[in-house]
Amino acid sequence: MRYNQVGKSDLHISDIGFGCMSLENDEQVNKRIIDEAIAAGINFFDTADLYDKGENERQIGRLLHGRRSECILATKVGNRWKADGSGWDWAPGKDYIIGAVEDSLRRLETDYIDLYQLHGGTIEDPIDEIIEAFDILVEQGKIRAYGISSIRPQVIQEYVNRSAIVSVMMQYSLLDRRPEESVIKLLQENQISVLARGSLAQGLLSGKPAREYLSYSAEEVEAAAKAVRFVAGTKRSASQTAVMYALKKQPVASAVVGIRTLEQLRDVVDITSATELTGAEHHFLSESVKPGTYDKFR
Repeated sequence: MRYNQVGKSDLHISDIGFGCMSLENDEQVNKRIIDEAIAAGINFFDTADLYDKGENERQIGRLLHGRRSECILATKVGNRWKADGSGWDWAPGKDYIIGAVEDSLRRLETDYIDLYQLHGGTIEDPIDEIIEAFDILVEQGKIRAYGISSIRPQVIQEYVNRSAIVSVMMQYSLLDRRPEESVIKLLQENQISVLARGSLAQGLLSGKPAREYLSYSAEEVEAAAKAVRFVAGTKRSASQTAVMYALKKQPVASAVVGIRTLEQLRDVVDITSATELTGAEHHFLSESVKPGTYDKFR
């Protein structure tokens, strides 16, 4: 497993990040998955206070109990569940963030969070107030670094200009190359890492039947999946090839993959022993489908 620095921080995370949202409710099974992930070299675990109304954080706290020093733990903030549980509201104010971190720390059974991320964001938010909240938490030692989870170029630009973010979590895959339009270059120039989620494009690049996806037709999706299978050949699996494609792009520091079974875990961690994706293979894949652009969220 390779480890990459997150932005200008002192965090170093594994090529493969463990997306905890996909974990189901069998804690005994999940313990085996988490223990095997750590044994395989995965050290980056990503959750959010929103997932399962906080229960995902609680479960991760229990599963990592006694192993905290081996892990880089990330969670997210900004969404507040309604009192009746019917949904959530966007609540990115300073006071809310500073209060919410205490709940996350308690659920995660830790006294610090390695990477605290704003879970979304709009250009209408009180951005300076949000940044102030994160800076206060860094000063207090409750978080080591902060970033945002966003696909909005305009919002990302504001945080790059005005804050000390070290990372942006965003969708990035062969079937979602919208960040290449402007965001990737912006982040690379400012030494801010990308945490790539969705590298399998909801499984469409790893065996699920083709269907429309984002701006792509089912036929275009199938063409991309066929290219992935061709490049994979007998050297690696389709899912490994798709994840390698995302990791090949700078400044991607980790491909955060949702994992719910040991089989999924073993397939993705076998990337460490699979044949490296060559520059020619990466180019072939890129040519298999035209890159998209953001038509909203600008």
